[in-house]
Amino acid sequence: MVDTERLPLFCFFAALIVTFVLTRINVRLIRAKIGWFRNLNVGEMHIHHVVFGVVLTLLGGVSGLIMSGISAGWYAVTAAVFGIGAALILDEFALILHLRDVYWEEEGRASVDAVFIAIAVTGLLLIGLRPLGWENSDGTLRGTWITAGFIVANLVLAVITLLKGKIWTGLAGLFVPVLLVPGAVRLARPGSPWAHLFFAPGARRPQPRKMATAERREERWRRPVIRAKIAFQEFVSGRHDLPSTRRRSRR
Repeated sequence: MVDTERLPLFCFFAALIVTFVLTRINVRLIRAKIGWFRNLNVGEMHIHHVVFGVVLTLLGGVSGLIMSGISAGWYAVTAAVFGIGAALILDEFALILHLRDVYWEEEGRASVDAVFIAIAVTGLLLIGLRPLGWENSDGTLRGTWITAGFIVANLVLAVITLLKGKIWTGLAGLFVPVLLVPGAVRLARPGSPWAHLFFAPGARRPQPRKMATAERREERWRRPVIRAKIAFQEFVSGRHDLPSTRRRSRR
């Protein structure tokens, strides 16, 4: 880690994981009302831990800009502080996205997805992979035109893959471009933006047969994977089983 100058990235990675796990343990104990674990309130106002995450992220980021050229050790420390703040923010990503407290609702799973994505991307960077293949294996840049063409092609395939609703394939494909080819070529998921644009009901040219095929594939292959992912998420982060506020308001 030291020789490849990845120590700050490793400190960020480790701090992100440890903080997320400890945060989830803490909030699960708060939810279960065990011991002295309680929410932090100032008067009638509940202080979410995303607030502390914003402060620590700013502190770690600005300190890192100062320390990057002064001390490698302190630079790694600021990266860890940044990782702690990032974990606290991402753990309440769903709150920021929906602008309401959906922590234990179904929508709150978006926070866990955001943390898992951050961990996966950071892990890939840590083992030496680079997005869009813009470097050679030895860290040197490719030729100018080759680099530009390669990046543009990968980026186009990544955008198509993401629009087809294949989030994990699209993100992994940024680091392993060969994954983008089947992701971009194969049929889109039925609820994806691509499906709504090109073949789902309501599109300019609906294609019922293609939509039916996408729904069959979703039910046969995607649903079991989603159920397994949710089971793992709930094992790590707790059950998101409160009734959705949005559903209650509609009723």
